[in-house]
Amino acid sequence: MCRVRVVPRWALLSAALAPVLLIGGWTLAAARQPGGFDPVAGTISALAARDAADRWVMTVALLGLGLCHCVTAAGLRPARPAGRLVLALGGVATMAVAAFPLPSGRGSSTPHGLAAAVAFGALALWPALAAGRRASGLSTAAGTACAALLLALVGWFVLELLAGGPRIGLSERVAAGAQALCPLLLAVALGRRAAAGAPVPDRG
Repeated sequence: MCRVRVVPRWALLSAALAPVLLIGGWTLAAARQPGGFDPVAGTISALAARDAADRWVMTVALLGLGLCHCVTAAGLRPARPAGRLVLALGGVATMAVAAFPLPSGRGSSTPHGLAAAVAFGALALWPALAAGRRASGLSTAAGTACAALLLALVGWFVLELLAGGPRIGLSERVAAGAQALCPLLLAVALGRRAAAGAPVPDRG
């Protein structure tokens, strides 16, 4: 018996940096748009589209966000490997969203849409797949509930998107923001559990 393995500092840093990059990126990018930008109606992807002003701001933020998810996944060692792998997949897909921007003129892009779908799906499902391992401190019920909440938020965004609703941007920001915070919450919880000296088997 030994204490649960502590999440490395670099993983805690990457988990904390993820929401900062996302929220800071969309805030700064929106402020750079001529004539203003409506974050309630406008999507995050619109800020990185080919015809967006200073599109590099949101592009760099998305690339950094995806990289952070990959780094965090590598450091959440007490969680189940399947959950960590899906979190990393969400990170790679997030970087693909940045790599395949929307075209000018509010057009659509199949690669962009597919990458976004994989990113939102993976980042919503990973808590359920990461839970259940005693060393993680995250029960199956808690992981499933977390995934259900994230899926519900993604569902709201999808409904707004399909219906052309007035809150597409708001629903996307709520869903993406929650997904960016989730790895940080788990990393912090693992750190506190380790600090409390919870005696659980360390199986890698």
